Amino acid sequence: MAEYATLSSVLGWVSIACWIVVYSPQIVENFRLKSGEGLSVLFVLIWLLGDLCNLGGALMARLLPTIIILAVYYTICDMILLFQIYYYRWVNTREERSTLSGDASVITTVGEETPLLSDTREGPKEKPPISREFVKYAGALVFVFATGVTAWSISDYFDKGEEIPEGPDDSLEWNSQIMGWTSAALYIGARIPQIFKNFETKCEGLSPFLFLFSITGNTTYALSICAASMDPKYLLKSASWLAGSSLTVFLDVFVLCQFFYYRSVERGHTQPTS
Repeated sequence: MAEYATLSSVLGWVSIACWIVVYSPQIVENFRLKSGEGLSVLFVLIWLLGDLCNLGGALMARLLPTIIILAVYYTICDMILLFQIYYYRWVNTREERSTLSGDASVITTVGEETPLLSDTREGPKEKPPISREFVKYAGALVFVFATGVTAWSISDYFDKGEEIPEGPDDSLEWNSQIMGWTSAALYIGARIPQIFKNFETKCEGLSPFLFLFSITGNTTYALSICAASMDPKYLLKSASWLAGSSLTVFLDVFVLCQFFYYRSVERGHTQPTS
């Protein structure tokens, strides 16, 4: 049983490593574009509600410390994303109003010989090939796994000599179960508005790393629960967290498919014709 406890701990730390960095690419992307419009507000809001329910349920059920740590971190990052969306909307609205005011003040100086279109417009920037994107993603995943294993090694070193618990608590509490299943439903439902928004925006302004790391984090998260114990009572107690993490993986894969589809279509349109 000790080897399964070790495997559960390793997977738990890898999951934490994924979720520590999962929001960073989207936060950086929003900062780079000075816009959060690639994200659906409903997606972030529902995700935040799910994280709050997840946190409450995990605390009441006294689940693994890794699960509680993740829930707290999710909540903080959700709030950062919401702040970016509304802050950049406010900033961009002010700039647009300032620009309109400036245009109105100089429009009378435009004569018949003034060109209607500026020649300084830039064409679409060429994006790196998809193969290079895959290499970049693979490198990021290797880094995350290495970080998680390193964190587990450090934790295991300092925990040596401490008494190892016989197994996880499998007692069932209905309050925590209600919170857990509510959070699972919210996690799954949160992806729907983002998927529909992607049809409109063609995934512009959306970082695929957000969903790549979400897939990896949810997968290792679910596996860490299973590795901790396969006792039916424990699996029943953790069913909501397993469902929430497992089912969102399929929706996140769909979002990644959207991203690569629109990227390939865009690349096809920008290819020179002979």
